[in-house]
Amino acid sequence: MALLLFLVFVVAPLAELAVLIQVGAAIGVLNTIGLLVLVSLVGAWLAKREGLGVLRRIQATIARGELPSREVADGALILLAGALMIAPGFISDALAVVLLLPPTRALVRAPLVRWAVGRGRVTVVRGARWGGAEVWDVESWEEPARPSLRHELGEAHD
Repeated sequence: MALLLFLVFVVAPLAELAVLIQVGAAIGVLNTIGLLVLVSLVGAWLAKREGLGVLRRIQATIARGELPSREVADGALILLAGALMIAPGFISDALAVVLLLPPTRALVRAPLVRWAVGRGRVTVVRGARWGGAEVWDVESWEEPARPSLRHELGEAHD
């Protein structure tokens, strides 16, 4: 986790600054600022468009009585893209555009969901329906007590 924080708060801004300096030297300061503003405006428009599209898909999925798992993942990636657009720089804007375009977002979504499921952060439910007969009653968010090894082996308790 410390490495991730170091990358996000130290390495990423330095990389963004280096790219900004290189682009500014190549096309000029005013052109660089104009390009950053243009990319931000296009990114904001794209984020709004994709976000509203995902919202419509979530509503349609719920109306069919299904869980909107893929749509929620897309919404989270679009939210992340919007946050990346806020940070000034070409690297973060390029990453944001990758997350905003549906084909590339799908390429990112699949391994990201596999990683989250593998780490136990997410549970994927396929084919579940809201109106189905299966009902879950959650009494506690804590893990249930695990039986002892003796209990699992069928031995008598002391």
